[in-house]
Order: sequence, then C-alpha cells, then structure tokens
Amino acid sequence: MPTSQTALLVGGTDEHLDRAKALGLTVVLIQHPDHLNPHQTRHADALLMLDYTDWETVWPLAEAAHKVWGFAAVLSLTEGGLETAAKLNEHFGFQANSYEVVRRIRDKAWMRRELAAHGGRLSTDFGLATDRGSLVEFGARAGYPFIVKPTDTAASFGLLKVEDAADIDRVWQRIEQLLGTRTDRGLKLFVIREFLMEAYVDGPEFSVEACSFAGRHAIVTVTEKLQDQTNFVELGHALPARLDPETYDEVVAATAEFLDVMGVTDGPTHTEFRLGSQGPVVIESHTRNGGGGLTDLVIGAYGIDLVAYGVGWPLGLVEELPDRPKPTGAACTRFVLPEPGTVTAITGVDELKRRPDVLDVNVSVAPGDTIRPLRDNWDRVAYLAVRADDTDSAVALCEHLVAEAIRIDVRTESE
Repeated sequence: MPTSQTALLVGGTDEHLDRAKALGLTVVLIQHPDHLNPHQTRHADALLMLDYTDWETVWPLAEAAHKVWGFAAVLSLTEGGLETAAKLNEHFGFQANSYEVVRRIRDKAWMRRELAAHGGRLSTDFGLATDRGSLVEFGARAGYPFIVKPTDTAASFGLLKVEDAADIDRVWQRIEQLLGTRTDRGLKLFVIREFLMEAYVDGPEFSVEACSFAGRHAIVTVTEKLQDQTNFVELGHALPARLDPETYDEVVAATAEFLDVMGVTDGPTHTEFRLGSQGPVVIESHTRNGGGGLTDLVIGAYGIDLVAYGVGWPLGLVEELPDRPKPTGAACTRFVLPEPGTVTAITGVDELKRRPDVLDVNVSVAPGDTIRPLRDNWDRVAYLAVRADDTDSAVALCEHLVAEAIRIDVRTESE
C-alpha cells in the first residue's frame, strides 16, 4: 500500500480536485492552460500548467515533481488525461491500468480488433473509412444505416449516421473537413486522425458503471439512456435500468467479460452497450466515470461516490466495493434543450436546488450566451438530476420538473 498521501492529478475537474482534498491528499495538479480556473489555483497544493497531452514536455516535469513532492499515484478521471496518466504510472511503477489497456479502450478501432480476436461476441462489423470507396464497400457489406465516428474522441463529437447510399457524399465530405483538425469544443485536446465504420445495432442503449479492484470487477449499476436518434446525443439517464432480471444479468456478465478481454485491472469504467438481436454489443468504453451527471445519480440511488473511488483506490484510501451493491432508491437526469439562439433569462434554478429530491441542477450558460444547434454532448447546456423510490418515479419526476420548473428563455434568430 502506498505510504505517501500525495497524488499527481492530470487534468481533472474541480470535483476531482475537491474529492482528493476531502480524502486528505496533497495534490500536485497538471492542468492545461485553457482549463485552469481560480478554484484549482486556490486548492491545488502545487500546480504545473502545461499541455498534458504533450508527453515530451510532461514526463521531465513529472520527474522533477516526483523528486520534490514524492507522489505515490498518478490520477486522471478526465478523457484527455487518461493516456498521460497511464504512461506516468508505468514510468513510476505504480499499480494502475497499463498504458496499452487505456489506449486499447480509447482507440475504438483497436477495441473492435481486440473483441474480434476474442470471438467478436460483444462486437459488430467494422472497418476504417479510408476513402469514399471504403464507405460504399462497407455499406454494401454491412447494410444501411451504419455509423461513422472518430476513433479516439468523446461525447459523440464527429459521429455520423450513413442513412443510405445517397448519403455517402455528405458523410465523406464531413470526414474530409474533420480529418487533421482538433475538436472545436469541450476539452479541445483531441486531434481527429481516422474514422471507424460500424454496423448499426438497432436496439436500446445502456451504460454500465463499474469499478475494478486489482482485477476484480464490481459492477455497480446498469443505466438506461435517452438518446437523440439523429446524432446520438445523450438526453438523459436513469438508474437502475428498467430491465428484466435475465437481461440485466446478461449485461452485467457482458461487462465483466469485456473488461477482462480489454485487460482492465483497476479503477472506474463507463461502458456503453446496445441490446441488439444478438444480445449486448459494446459501443464504446472509458477507463473513467461516466459524464452527464452519472456520478450524482449513483450517489443518489446507491450512496456510492465513484469519484472518491477513482481518486482513493490507487492510494488505498477506500475499501473494495461489493459486486452489484443493492440500491436504496433510484435516480434520473434529463437535459434541458432550449431552442438555438441567445439566452435572455434563466429562472427556476434556485427553487429546484432547495428541493430535497433534487440531486443537482447544472446550468452552463448565462444571459447573453449562445445556444447552438444540438450536434453532440458538448452542445447540452443544462441538466437536472433527481432521486425517487424507484426508476419509474424518478423518470416521471425529472421530466415533470424539466418541463414545469426550470426555464431558459432564448431569443432566436427569427425574432
């Protein structure tokens, strides 16, 4: 067990930093200049401000930081920092998922190849989009519609649905526009280098929130998703998922199998499945907690703080979780989706925060800000999370409050 109570945190949000401090850790923070804020400068014990995706810059500074502060673990619970943290953990010999494991999961094409090498039971047909002809050939082989997406971005950025053969030109034109560019929102750290083609899996989508402890996978919950079916933006979550026991067990077993195949040993994971005619099919996975308020939902329904587990487990500050813990209730989140335009007023937030059944109200815009058309998860501007006795009640309450209790007024271009 580590003897030092100091950790190197790569990237991270205010929440990640606060959880680390609440556990009594001394935190050396590596933060990208574009994402540093006053809260982090106040609460980090030491700060290195640099592009943490640039390994040649990171590792010598991390070496120097280790000599000064003697940290015993490198942590990252944010997508852009996962690979750097994994490399640093290997460099210093700390117990964690290896860089190969983290990269294999982040690279969606590599993930598909690994599943195919193990029989492909949890996968779907796939290929790389190398030119317009590859799209034509894949459509002829896999059928329409099919999905095209960058191999290592997040939040549905650049995800395209090819409806039919007539849609090929539109999709290839968009691929050419995006190749070699960076994501233009969110972390803005990912360079788009290639696109993956996947056969479409027609069925509802779920995610599984889990945490691994030296190779043992504790499956915490299965979460159901509400999605936009044009660009697959996540519009809401509810947990525990309303699945019959047999299907729930099947998804849990598929998650454990997937994590074993990928080689995951430690820390939180967020794995997305679709339930198709062949059973559970992995859509993608991440060696971090799920976003969109999911960690708040898990706290509300199970009393388990998965962020604290992600921060505390590498330093021996938390006990292992049991597999499939029993919920004490249910929780739901729904995103508020105003029309595109300019925000003129926001009302209802303070009142909602005072309700005991509200877990969180998060609004990321203010009067004068612009609401963009919904293209990916980064276009979402507000969400509400609630708790109730069961999932049906949580969904009904959340949808009622989103419709009646919170309002974001927008001036559209036509006004």
